[in-house]
Amino acid sequence: MSTATAAPLLALLKENDDNVKSYALQSINGVVDELWSEISNGITEIEALYDDGTSPDRLMAALIASKIYYNLAEYESAVKFALLAEDRFDIDEKSQYVETIVSHSIEMYIKKSTEAYESNNSSQRGEVDPKLKNIFERMIKKCVVATEYKLALGIALEAYRLDLVNDILESRIANDTESNAIKLINYVLTATTTVIIHSRFRETILKSLFEMLTSMKSPDYFTISKVVVNLNDAKLAVQLFEKLNTHDNLEISYQIAFDLVSAGSQELLDGLVSDLTAKNYDVKLLEILSGLPSCDFYNTFLLNNKNIDTGLLNKSKSSLDGKFSLFHTAVSVSNGFMHAGTTDNTFIRTNLTWLGKAQNWAKFTATASLGVIHRGNLSDGKKVMAPYLPGSRSTSRYIKGGSLYGLGLIYAGFGRDITDYLQSHIVENSAATGDEDVDVLLHGACLGVGLAAMGSASSDIYECLKEVLYNDSAVSGEAAAMGMGLTMLGTGNDSATHDMFTYANETKHGNITRGLAIGLALVNYGRQDLADMLISDMLANDDKLLRYGGAFTIALAYVGTGNNKAVKKLLHIAVSDSNDDVRRAAVIALGFVLIRDYTTVPRIVELLSKSHNAHVRCGTAFALGIACAGKALPSAIEVLEPLTKDPVDFVRQAAMIALAMTLIQQTEKLNSKVKEVNQNFLNVVTNKHQEGLAKFGACIAQGIMNAGGRNVTIHLGNPDMGTLDTKAIVGLAMFSQFWYWFPLAHFLSLSFTPTTVIGVRGSDLNIPKFELNCPAKDIFGYPKMYEEAADKEVEKVATAVLSTTARAKARGKKSKKEKDSSVSEKSKTLAEPQAVDQDSGKEKEDDENKSKYVAKSFKVKNMSRVLPQQARYLSFNKDDRFTPIRKYKGTMGVIILSDKKPTEPIEIIETVRQSKEISAPLPTPFIVKDVLDYEEL
Repeated sequence: MSTATAAPLLALLKENDDNVKSYALQSINGVVDELWSEISNGITEIEALYDDGTSPDRLMAALIASKIYYNLAEYESAVKFALLAEDRFDIDEKSQYVETIVSHSIEMYIKKSTEAYESNNSSQRGEVDPKLKNIFERMIKKCVVATEYKLALGIALEAYRLDLVNDILESRIANDTESNAIKLINYVLTATTTVIIHSRFRETILKSLFEMLTSMKSPDYFTISKVVVNLNDAKLAVQLFEKLNTHDNLEISYQIAFDLVSAGSQELLDGLVSDLTAKNYDVKLLEILSGLPSCDFYNTFLLNNKNIDTGLLNKSKSSLDGKFSLFHTAVSVSNGFMHAGTTDNTFIRTNLTWLGKAQNWAKFTATASLGVIHRGNLSDGKKVMAPYLPGSRSTSRYIKGGSLYGLGLIYAGFGRDITDYLQSHIVENSAATGDEDVDVLLHGACLGVGLAAMGSASSDIYECLKEVLYNDSAVSGEAAAMGMGLTMLGTGNDSATHDMFTYANETKHGNITRGLAIGLALVNYGRQDLADMLISDMLANDDKLLRYGGAFTIALAYVGTGNNKAVKKLLHIAVSDSNDDVRRAAVIALGFVLIRDYTTVPRIVELLSKSHNAHVRCGTAFALGIACAGKALPSAIEVLEPLTKDPVDFVRQAAMIALAMTLIQQTEKLNSKVKEVNQNFLNVVTNKHQEGLAKFGACIAQGIMNAGGRNVTIHLGNPDMGTLDTKAIVGLAMFSQFWYWFPLAHFLSLSFTPTTVIGVRGSDLNIPKFELNCPAKDIFGYPKMYEEAADKEVEKVATAVLSTTARAKARGKKSKKEKDSSVSEKSKTLAEPQAVDQDSGKEKEDDENKSKYVAKSFKVKNMSRVLPQQARYLSFNKDDRFTPIRKYKGTMGVIILSDKKPTEPIEIIETVRQSKEISAPLPTPFIVKDVLDYEEL
């Protein structure tokens, strides 16, 4: 029964009889949701009743107070009194009030629990209200009873309650199938690596998952390997392989080894190889972990399937005058990208005259481009670069320096066999810095050794580079600073951070300061909250170059996390910093932080793309190119297209490069924008009136669109391991520095991922010839290559025409038109049947075109080009001879196969390394008439 007013009930609260007060409270509780505005006037009396320790109805008073505050939208007070109401607050009641109170209780508990954990002070953990904790744990239990395990795990993770996470997982392992338990463990693993910000908690939970997984009756070794990679712990990796060895799972060991090579750091791989070698492990396993087979397989794929648009490259070369360093560099870089990893340097051999036009640092860049072309050629890398290396016939310091840089590009991330050689050149020359010849050589050597030792955490190489840095030469010091960052990639080494930050504040050379700023960002890769103190120091610095590095430190420390705090900070810098370079860096950094949330980037940066500041617009383009690389996201293209027509040349440059990164390996049938974008690049390159920077950007963009013989993409994640691709991200971060130093453009080659499925027989690591099933062939084919128009008309100069002549011609045309019209009337009936035939022919042609798009099942050969969009359609037939040892989920890369008929012969695909190891007949004797003058480069 509805009550019009609560006044009588409120009046009864003032009576002395406890029974009367009890009646009043019970009645008020029944009408509080309707008359809360009036009852709120008596909140003081109601709270006083709770405070009266002798009142038998104090818990009911607390409940009513909670409901009043709930209706007043003062939720913190509502939660406080709901907790004080104890059992009078029914957590199972189905009402909006209870749902709201529980929801806010959980939020408050998570906040307090998080603060207690992050304070690193166990005494503060007791400050969390036990009643709040009780509601939280009751809700977790409620979720578990309702089989909402993922919800319960997610909330527990957010509150840093590892005990609850372990309880739920162990319960599922004991009471459910192992496959279902593994799914929940993978959910926790994904949430931990993508959502958890606190580094110490992330490490603790990963170690807990490792122990849990290894103790299972039938361990999921592939999930364990994901944990190992995220922890970057060689000792745990050794435990994994020992367990595999105990259970005689050699083929699974091989597959995990290939996975670790693609996702693990060089520090992890080196430590693992060292420990397993000491234990005399399987030779093939150790060879896989060296990275040599993976690189050999990819080089073979890229060489055998190369589809290089040489005509387009030659058109760019002829359109851009090689006498200008800017244009020569553009074509050198573009050529390197187009041939990346193919080991095919035909273009260089056939264009020696053009290459001879290179001067100074353009010569350095052209020589280093050989490293891009031979990237991953670990067995012959040094031999390929031998004609250019110090000690060869070459006398040019730029060729020597470029060759050492190129050597680093070849061995990037797999440099254990080449670092000593590169380091020796630094040791021999570091005392002579200041000499221009030595500085150029050291510049290349420092970049090279940084690439080769990337992520190795080698203290010897770090100290060697630090000696070059302390010589304070702008040319070699900048490269040494970047090399230090690459070597200590992601380690967060305190000593390195201190050395680099201190010297950045002391040196007078801007190049060195900027190199150190980027180096600090590299050292703090993936460190998240552990990098916060350094980030604050860098952003608060008066030196714009350190603030610039601070933005990139946020980018790499929080890469792929989508962290709101990081995004807000970058947006603030982008609109408030006094320096244009810092603002541009902050916008670029957004692309790195939001790699996993790439669909949100166009919306976030759309307004920035219309900024009055050209540097902010430029940063917007790069942010989209980085976050949406290889994704062909329509909303990103919509933002980028207007920027390609921007009035400022360097904005157009960035927009074209970003478009190419976004649309890499797209076909015209997959994306209708491809043809238009490619034509725009060509128009800019061939237009004599375009500014140099825009032409540079268009030429580089062409190289990206056709990268790796049109067989690579930019892939920033590792689907099998659930991790980000560190090499690819570092490549993008360093590539973005070409703004200051063109040779750094070569770093983008680290981001190129070959798009293929390589089935490898587990018994001998050979690549058998067999086929996979796949539909929709036509839409994934190569785009058309550039063709020069054969019948291009020569433009004629208009001649002067007299007015009398013009009138005479007009009269002639009029009479001819009248004559033609009469003839056409007579021939109309004759033409009609022909028109019908043409229409029917057109209909037939349209039908044929439509049929081309019909998805038909067909076969894909092993080690063929497979686009990321296509891979999801591939399938293995379980009845075929070769089947993957791991369930195929539409990913690319090296896949270990089981052979059901090992005794039967099979044709093998010969790799580049195998072809050179086979004994060949002696060649016919010949005389070298003219030794190639490599110095001409």
